[in-house]
Amino acid sequence: MSLALWIVAGVLAGVFLVAAVNKLVIPKEKLVTAPGGGWAGDFSPRALKAIAVVELLGAAGLILPAVTGIAPVLVPLAATGAALLFAGAVIVRWRRGERLTIVIDLVYLTLAVFVAWGRFGPHPFPG
Repeated sequence: MSLALWIVAGVLAGVFLVAAVNKLVIPKEKLVTAPGGGWAGDFSPRALKAIAVVELLGAAGLILPAVTGIAPVLVPLAATGAALLFAGAVIVRWRRGERLTIVIDLVYLTLAVFVAWGRFGPHPFPG
């Protein structure tokens, strides 16, 4: 079970890292025209950069505390934050009528809840 939690946390960290780099490097105008990126039109460029920073922190928080052994309790906290971020994404997509793309965000939301549950509950890191 611990291996599954590591794998899922790694997948989520990878998703966050790719999404954050895209938001930091790609101009808003191109993000809006990308598949599934229409939601970016509802946010200012500064808000998109802020979301990217949150995603970078989430990626780091899902992996680094456990790898370094420094404050590993941050992993389930980061997973909880990730779940909240994906819940917000689901709400934004629902309001925009993007019903098909909600499925991907719901999968990520479920994965984040799984990591939070597993690391807060039956498989916490020692320390």
